[in-house]
Amino acid sequence: MSDFESDTKEKILTDIDEETTEPPMYKVLLHNDNFTTKEFVVHILVSVFSKTLDEAAELMWRVHRHGVGVAGIYPLEIAETKVNVVSMTARENGFPLQLTLEKE
Repeated sequence: MSDFESDTKEKILTDIDEETTEPPMYKVLLHNDNFTTKEFVVHILVSVFSKTLDEAAELMWRVHRHGVGVAGIYPLEIAETKVNVVSMTARENGFPLQLTLEKE
């Protein structure tokens, strides 16, 4: 391989490395309220956030005691989709469950 080919290959690999950055991540925060049932929160954590039943129950109690908890950490588009799905499902079931996003 010539010096030109070697330099060109190295520059291309460097350019590729510089272009592949991880997307910013966002925390999906679950907020406590006095109306959404504990069972519904656990259901959402299992079905939308892929928590085990034990993980969901533990997080639900943490949110209940402390007012807020992290349901998951995702790239922005996925985090927004999860918030929208949960919000829509909560409203359809008559619950005011609130979720917010926070950049990590």
